[in-house]
Amino acid sequence: MVSIGFFGGVDEIGGNKILLEDGDTRVWLDFGQSFDMGTEYYINWLQPRRGNGLRDFFEFGLLPKISGLYSEDVLGETDLGYCDPCFDGVFVTHAHADHVNHLKFVEKKVPVFLGKGTRFFMEAMEKTSAFADYGTHDYQGFRTGDVLNVGSLEAHPVHVDHSIPAAYGYIIHTSENTIVYTGDMRVHGTRGEMTKEFLQLAREAEPDVMICEGTRMVRSGKRKHLSEPEVASGVREVCEQASKDRKHVIFTQPSRDMDRWRTFYEAAVESGRVLVIHPKTAYLLERLLEDEHLSLPNPLTDDWVRVYYRRKRSRTYAEKDYYVWERKYLDRLVTAEEVKRFPTRYLVNLDFYNFTELIDIRPEPGSHFIYSMSEPFTDEDLEEEVLHNWLDHFGLKYHQLHASGHMSRADLREALEIVNPDKVFPVHTEGAERFKDIYGFVVPPVKGETYQI
Repeated sequence: MVSIGFFGGVDEIGGNKILLEDGDTRVWLDFGQSFDMGTEYYINWLQPRRGNGLRDFFEFGLLPKISGLYSEDVLGETDLGYCDPCFDGVFVTHAHADHVNHLKFVEKKVPVFLGKGTRFFMEAMEKTSAFADYGTHDYQGFRTGDVLNVGSLEAHPVHVDHSIPAAYGYIIHTSENTIVYTGDMRVHGTRGEMTKEFLQLAREAEPDVMICEGTRMVRSGKRKHLSEPEVASGVREVCEQASKDRKHVIFTQPSRDMDRWRTFYEAAVESGRVLVIHPKTAYLLERLLEDEHLSLPNPLTDDWVRVYYRRKRSRTYAEKDYYVWERKYLDRLVTAEEVKRFPTRYLVNLDFYNFTELIDIRPEPGSHFIYSMSEPFTDEDLEEEVLHNWLDHFGLKYHQLHASGHMSRADLREALEIVNPDKVFPVHTEGAERFKDIYGFVVPPVKGETYQI
């Protein structure tokens, strides 16, 4: 008997935790943290206690209380006793937190299957962020074309285009039927052909079930959703105008969107500006040079890339002020003073939480700020208000240029028509019921419920 249980990603964006069972074979499809997980109880610095394992999560039902799933060290303060793992693996689609963040709680004996490039991203995040911890696991990497034989399952991971490289969907053959799991995908990015290939292969598999993301089913928002080429064109136009006016160009973008980094890098080169990045980005770019499937600039040698360092304890950019992994790029250092002095020389990445650097950079009024991010996935818009307060204070012109990592409603309709599954379970969406407007055989899942297939 085959069943699918939904323990996350239901009526919410992200947090996918989907349990596929085929007889004695049990695997999870992703194990992430939703964007608004626990916001009824936790906010800002009020968060689950790190040393308390899963007790604070179980108190409010934020993680499923299932035996044989979690590591012994996170169960000590809970009423769920430890037992040997009874799951055969986790199939990860990509490295975004809403798909992998809760892996840290999973028993380390449970293997984690993921794209080889996905592991690069996760390792880089664990190295450069105090908040990234995915736990110790038996990580088993794959590429498109590989076949995963796990118990009674035969899984075929296939690349899709998303706002992070090494994203995959799965075509899974069980002992009784075929299930397609999309992960997150789009067709309007620079590699939309990968998603189209996945959809065609899914169609040929004649699936009984499709577990389909629907992030943008109801989220229209105030911001324009562009294709990646349209973003590139917009960035070039801003740089061209700024050069004529002898003004700064500053931007913020998703830190792991390599297509977007390539967009800004190419725009910088075309406009004669040097791309200025954060040390974390330099580390990630260098790490990803190991992936032969990605073409990215080398932050240690490329003349069009420099690294921005904030002044720390000594206020003198002394090597001892920085983490060991940061020191490697000090030879590529660009300071606030340099950026301030030469407004047309640089295209500067500055994320929201480093806006205090604007006080030192002091861009001329009329300089440009490109916001190349999605809308927040929660109702809290305070960050956006604060962002605009900073821009107004310094007289910066605001440009919103972003290509979503998710399919539009129209693209979702076309994707479902191509694959033509017998039944659709919408996930990663606040609009599961609206799938019924675009497809005939839809079952909006209920969190915690299991469905026989």
